Amino acid sequence: MRILLTGANGYIGMRLLPVLVESGHDVTCIVRESRRFHPKPDLRKKISIIEFDFINHDAIENHFNGKEFDTAFYLIHSLKDTFVSLEEHEKNSAECFVQVAKITKVKQLIYLGGISNASALSSHLSARKIVKDVLQNSGINFTIFEAGIIVGSGSASFEIIRDLVEKLPVIIAPLFLLSNCQPIAIRNVINYLNLSIMNEKTFNRMFEIGGPDILTYKKMMLEFAEVRGYKRYIFTVPFLTTQIASYWLYFVTSINFTIARQLVESLKNDVVCHDQSILEIIPQDLIPYKEAIKLAFQVIQQNMVVSTWKDASSSTLNYLNINDYIEVPVYGCFRDRKWTIITADKVEEVANRFFGIGGVHGWYYADVLWRMRGIIDKIFGGVGMRRGRRNENKIQAGDALDLWRVILVDRKNHRLLLFAEMKLPGDAWLEFSIVKFHDRYILKQTATFRPRGIAGRNYWYSMLPFHFFIFRNMLNKIAGK
Repeated sequence: MRILLTGANGYIGMRLLPVLVESGHDVTCIVRESRRFHPKPDLRKKISIIEFDFINHDAIENHFNGKEFDTAFYLIHSLKDTFVSLEEHEKNSAECFVQVAKITKVKQLIYLGGISNASALSSHLSARKIVKDVLQNSGINFTIFEAGIIVGSGSASFEIIRDLVEKLPVIIAPLFLLSNCQPIAIRNVINYLNLSIMNEKTFNRMFEIGGPDILTYKKMMLEFAEVRGYKRYIFTVPFLTTQIASYWLYFVTSINFTIARQLVESLKNDVVCHDQSILEIIPQDLIPYKEAIKLAFQVIQQNMVVSTWKDASSSTLNYLNINDYIEVPVYGCFRDRKWTIITADKVEEVANRFFGIGGVHGWYYADVLWRMRGIIDKIFGGVGMRRGRRNENKIQAGDALDLWRVILVDRKNHRLLLFAEMKLPGDAWLEFSIVKFHDRYILKQTATFRPRGIAGRNYWYSMLPFHFFIFRNMLNKIAGK
């Protein structure tokens, strides 16, 4: 089958893609920025890639004229800040997708959304329902899946629960933690999506999908703690409002405040399947919640996490063109340049050190100060340090890396470029590289800051004392000195 896969570099898309290819389908992936799309080399050879943004209706014919597909997956979600309301943004994107599907003569649309069978919905779930309505009225055969919490390594729900359980021995939580949910393992979700392709029994139907367990959010956290061998105490209280709970979730976990608010609003709704008729069409063994957690940690321990919500979710780069930040600007910028000589036999060792920076490896010097910077960033509404890195040993463009976003990874030429996503009165880059000069090898570390107004300049000068000893010692540690 000829498959059109939107959201190919998202959490679900990256998990579904290899399954589609292994099933023998001809897959075309749609991504907003191809530089941030990194399937494995052997997989990349077997797929086609189109760079397109589904808010750009005017560019549809230029990208899709003459192309034809059998099935199109709609895996785009906008859990983020937007210049317009979440509902309007989702509606515009879904309508653009339908236009693409009609031009390319798609026979089936497949969509994965959230369970929306409650009478009163949060803005998050309401936006998902709007997408569902657009697809149902498209005139094209549709297959719609609605899921609650998806449990898998790197999923937003999994990582948020992990943050809370692993960091807090005692949790004071709002009453909506007593709402019910029916979590489903990522493996079961992918199986449903794959086996529904051109399956006429699924045409023009909507299915609610969930695992075998119905649990309160509180029970989910306690069972997570039990699997991990922790003793945790959770108390629900009535005085925690949505706003307070959102701030609480924002400071404790790695999510930004907008996502925290939308998720907290969603907690008020029970997300339980009323109809699981999908099991009659696509029978499979549903993985229990505890087993799904164990499987997720097996993947994490083996450093085999395929995708995470942090890398696919919105960031400060959402409204910027990431390609504009590959080349670090020269004019109107402040720079802190440091370098040191290394021996030829140490080049790969040193390069591996800076390619492994951040996350569990830390920043090689003054980690306490880096963590303090992360706390300050969180207070002012930034991303903070809790995001870590997707993989301890591997890194690729587009990855979230603590306070930074990876812009360029060039292992051949030993160059790593990071762009700051922390709250700043300007733009900041941090670059590591190794260059050969005559018979010597030089490790270079360059911090570049492009200030905005007087506040930006004052910020740079106030940070100079910290740059002097933090960046100098960080460079020496990376060099192994």
